[in-house]
Amino acid sequence: MTGTDRGGADGAPGPLLLGVRHHGPGSARAVRAALESARPGVVLIEGPPEADALIPLAADEDMRPPVALLAHAVDEPGRSAFWPLAEFSPEWVALRWALEHDVPARFIDLPAAHSLAWQSEEGQDAERTGEEPGAGPGGRSGASAPEVRVDPLAALAGAAGHDDPERWWEDVVEHRGPGDGDALAPFTALEEAMGALRETEETEETEEGGGHDDRDLVREAYMRLQVRAAQRESARGVAVVCGAWHVPALRRKVTATADRALLKGLPRTKVDLTWVPWTHRRLSRFGGYGAGIESPGWYAHLFGAADRPVERWLTKVAGLLRDEGRIVSSAHVIEAVRLAGTLAVLRGRPLPGLSETTDAVRAVMCDGSDVPLALVRDRLVVGDVLGEVPAGAPAVPLQRDLARIQRRLRLKPEARRRELELDLRKDTDASRGRLLHRLRLLGVGWGEPAVSRGGTGTFRETWRLRWEPELSVRVAEAGVWGTTVLAAATAKAQADAVTARDLADVTALAERCLLAGLPDALTPVMRILADRAALDTDVGHLARALPALVRSLRYGDVRGTDTGALAEVAAGLAERVFVGLPAACAALDADAADEMRGHVDAVHGAVGLLGDTSAPGHGGLRSRWQEVLRTLSARDVVPGVVRGRAVRILLDDGVLAADEVARFMGLALSRGTPPADAAAWIEGFVGGGSGGGMLLLHDERLLALVDGWLTGVSAEAFTDVLPLLRRTFAAYEPGVRRSLGELVRRGPQARGSVTTAGPGIPGFAAGLDTERADAVLPVVRLLLGLEGSDPGGDGLVRNQPSEIDPARNGLDGNDLVGVDA
Repeated sequence: MTGTDRGGADGAPGPLLLGVRHHGPGSARAVRAALESARPGVVLIEGPPEADALIPLAADEDMRPPVALLAHAVDEPGRSAFWPLAEFSPEWVALRWALEHDVPARFIDLPAAHSLAWQSEEGQDAERTGEEPGAGPGGRSGASAPEVRVDPLAALAGAAGHDDPERWWEDVVEHRGPGDGDALAPFTALEEAMGALRETEETEETEEGGGHDDRDLVREAYMRLQVRAAQRESARGVAVVCGAWHVPALRRKVTATADRALLKGLPRTKVDLTWVPWTHRRLSRFGGYGAGIESPGWYAHLFGAADRPVERWLTKVAGLLRDEGRIVSSAHVIEAVRLAGTLAVLRGRPLPGLSETTDAVRAVMCDGSDVPLALVRDRLVVGDVLGEVPAGAPAVPLQRDLARIQRRLRLKPEARRRELELDLRKDTDASRGRLLHRLRLLGVGWGEPAVSRGGTGTFRETWRLRWEPELSVRVAEAGVWGTTVLAAATAKAQADAVTARDLADVTALAERCLLAGLPDALTPVMRILADRAALDTDVGHLARALPALVRSLRYGDVRGTDTGALAEVAAGLAERVFVGLPAACAALDADAADEMRGHVDAVHGAVGLLGDTSAPGHGGLRSRWQEVLRTLSARDVVPGVVRGRAVRILLDDGVLAADEVARFMGLALSRGTPPADAAAWIEGFVGGGSGGGMLLLHDERLLALVDGWLTGVSAEAFTDVLPLLRRTFAAYEPGVRRSLGELVRRGPQARGSVTTAGPGIPGFAAGLDTERADAVLPVVRLLLGLEGSDPGGDGLVRNQPSEIDPARNGLDGNDLVGVDA
């Protein structure tokens, strides 16, 4: 061998040390050229030696980088570490070269059994950090390590007169091929630079009384021992691919006895390793990866482009922008290539880099805007590429069951965020929804529920899906609960029910059990729920628990679940809220009163969904709730915001007539009421996004009462109530505020009745405008699935059994509330 070969202590040829920057395409190309030139008999790679048995899987046709080696402690799966490898990672290139040429390959870094145990003892974070290029752990070690004082890239770039380390590295390595005529020349130069840098750092540490990082010393001692062992086995020479920071230490002449002494007494734990998919986004520093790079998508392009990388890159950018609806032609691409080349010449760079191409795209294709440029950075510069691992890779039983379900449901993990609309009336969609809910219960956040765009019926679900590499760790952690997704979710739900802190947590868990389709877990959860509900006397706790329980009843209906026990508990909770609410609303401060108003709204919505006959022996819930609201509205000890909300609910339900509401408002806004309490009553009645602005627009008596009260408030009191009033009226739509302002500006004499059409205020009249009302009928037909159905020929929707059938249209009775066909 030549280049970096140096004689060992016994005169034998030294190892071929190839110092690299992790995830560097220039380093990867140089490694491939060096291996082709030297043809070593053994290839040693920085990584956990427990993964040696996994190396043959790298040759599997189903293995597609980016991937990562995942190591986790058997007794604590959450204690884990990753060793990511991209297609342009030098370690991956070395691994593939060895497999293609039938050359033994081994990992030589400190075993994960030691690094994870060390990490646990020191209380380090599970996600390891790394430095550039190959500094400290070098981005390959599974254990966290303290940051080195010197950033090698920054130090070398500064010595070369550059203030941007990334640009300097691109110019001297990534944009250049291997050395002219000598494939080992880049490694020789980098080794000399790193040797000088380490010598300088060690000198400074000695002068300051510090010491080199012990973990680095231990790792490098273990690597030297492995290199010695490989040299004894192979007569054709040994090539070592590792972080450039470690090369001077591996070259250093240290006795085997001294290296073994450093390894004595290291902590150890039992570990499992496997391959897992990785993503370009998680390779980037922006994804939180300590040894990451800024532009994995750009580096992948540089590594894969056979020629003309700038032209090919800008063509990709143009295609992306065209797909997003921007007008980008081939002329734009030609001009952008010219501009990027010109910028590279002006900046003294050997080839246009990412900064030049980005500036050219901004100027030529984005009209100077950074908005479309952000899309280019997200989709191309970083990218959402997700790797794949073969089915034969080791995995915990839960992971295998999840993979089987994903294939059966045709639900492929993807790195890019996407929305998934589910119709729960379809078997496949219902199974997909149950799977996602079960995974959420297990702490595997593959999907997050979102607001459905297709409607609000209980038979619809919308999810935002995105698979992150860390979810593989979450799956391994969840494996302690069972070997299948169903069994694990059931066991986890039962355990969570026992450890739940309050009643609301248990009811939320019952809702999640129904959504996830866990009948075996629902029974014990309901038993615990009934016990907690019987003992809990806090009305706030009961009020928070009721809505989730009632929602569960609706979910059970559409999923065909027996919810008799749920209905009984929900009705019992409602009865207890009715009894305790009036007393709980007395003598509350402002913050507690605002919280209680939220409870009143929640209970009202729950009672509306629960209905009058949801459980045997609990008929008439709605009427009893209305009596509770009447009691709240008439008690002076109840805060004004709660009284106002109670009156508003009774008005909306048709229980109170307009005259009676006007009387309540008149009492609340009388001169004997403190201004702050009156303002709170107004907020409860017309605030909180309840459509109070439209109510004031359509009822001049209520508007006149508010106007009269406000004009009569003293200057001192007005300053006190202004923030509350501003918060109330600021929640209205701009058009509502404008119309209210116009009515108030005209004054009571000029405006007369708001139900009478006035100049400048269209849309108000004493009678019904049937022509305007008929305009909504096509939309109603569309919502009910009756397109093209007009049996009377007059544009009216008639309630015919064959047309409006809740079962046929996937609706339950509550979905038709408020629709008068």
